[in-house]
Amino acid sequence: MMKEIDLKRSVHDLTEDYPELIGILKGMGFLGVANAVMRNTVARVTTIPQGAQKMGLDLAEVVRTLEEKGFTVKS
Repeated sequence: MMKEIDLKRSVHDLTEDYPELIGILKGMGFLGVANAVMRNTVARVTTIPQGAQKMGLDLAEVVRTLEEKGFTVKS
């Protein structure tokens, strides 16, 4: 199965589709993603690019890490 990350989708929806993404994002600095309450509130309206910007993370590095973990990233 191809694992595709559409950067326009919310973090909530992506983690629902790919639960393993929670640990990957947390490891990159998306600290709130491990908290179910945060995933069901803030993450419903936040995309990976928005989250990366809020956390001061380089989006290109986030995309590279996701690709290394076997995801295809679509913007």
